[in-house]
Formats: sequence, C-alpha cells, structure tokens
Amino acid sequence: MEKQVFIDKYGEMARMAGELYGLNPVVMLAQGALESGWGECVLAAKYNNFFGITGYGVTNAYWHGGKTDLGNGGLQFRRYDSPQNSFLDFARLIHTAYPQAAAVSFYPEAYAQEMAYSRYISEANGDNRLAYRRALVRIAKDVKGIYLSSSRK
Repeated sequence: MEKQVFIDKYGEMARMAGELYGLNPVVMLAQGALESGWGECVLAAKYNNFFGITGYGVTNAYWHGGKTDLGNGGLQFRRYDSPQNSFLDFARLIHTAYPQAAAVSFYPEAYAQEMAYSRYISEANGDNRLAYRRALVRIAKDVKGIYLSSSRK
C-alpha cells in the first residue's frame, strides 16, 4: 500500500486513538506502518492487527480474545474485528504498559528509543533493537509530512 493511501485510510483512527490515550498519531501511524509493512502483511490485511500484538493478556473493550497462529512456531497474535480496534488497543497498551514511551510520544526519537529497548520488541523473534529504532524514526519523519499535509485538506 502506498504511504499516502495508508495514512489517508488509517490517519483518522490514529488521531482518535491518540486523542483518547494522549499519544501522538504520527508515531502510532509510523509504528503501524513498520509493524505491518504499510498494512500489507497478512496479520494486518486479514486479521486487522497492525502492530504485531501477541494474543496474550485479558480481553478488553477493543480485543475480544480472538487469536490467530501464522504458522510461526505456535506464537499467537490478536485478531481484531476492525482496524479501528487495533489502533485503539495499541494506544491503550502503550498508555498502560509503556507509560515512559507514551510520555514522550510527541518526540519521535525519544519514543523510538523507549519502544526499541522495551519488552515490546522481542529479540527471540529476530528483532534488532537498533534497526527497529532507526526505522521507526525514519518512518515517523515520512509520516509526519504526509499526515500534516493530509490533515490540512
């Protein structure tokens, strides 16, 4: 999916979730783009999970317990009823489980540092923390320009 299309399609969801939980919609869109390959990975396209959130934890207003196994050794991921619920659950998760990251979400480099070196990233799954931080910062810069010009229309 093109960057502009992704931001046009999910920007309002990020704005609403960000407003509700005090997060920067730009970093939410950037992290969603990074985790989902701009919305094209199977987890996002088929199961509305844009953030790679695993299927652990208790159900909540946005996640009703649905899980999927993508055939990667039994790791379960959350399945959402809608993209909006994915963005809302992600914002809820960051706000509650990663308050240091939430507090600096309007500073993308600081946010990326917090997230990359938190338990959100799993090196056991092959994640590279430094590469993740750099990619998140780079994508946030791209998203910011597109998001701000789109919101002015």
